[in-house]
Amino acid sequence: MLPRVRKCSFCGSEIPVGSGLMYVKRDGTILWFCSRKCRVSMLEFHRDPRKFKWTEYHGEGEKGS
Repeated sequence: MLPRVRKCSFCGSEIPVGSGLMYVKRDGTILWFCSRKCRVSMLEFHRDPRKFKWTEYHGEGEKGS
């Protein structure tokens, strides 16, 4: 069976097998992060990834067009 490619929970980039960080919250939710920058942005600063141009989620859910 081939290992799964994970996506970063903050920026949406693919995480190669054998790298990245898995964070398990108290409620059992599993979050995967590709870098310290993404982990700190989500867990410590509570940032919204839709507001950062360097994330794949930038602009999702915007009204109008």
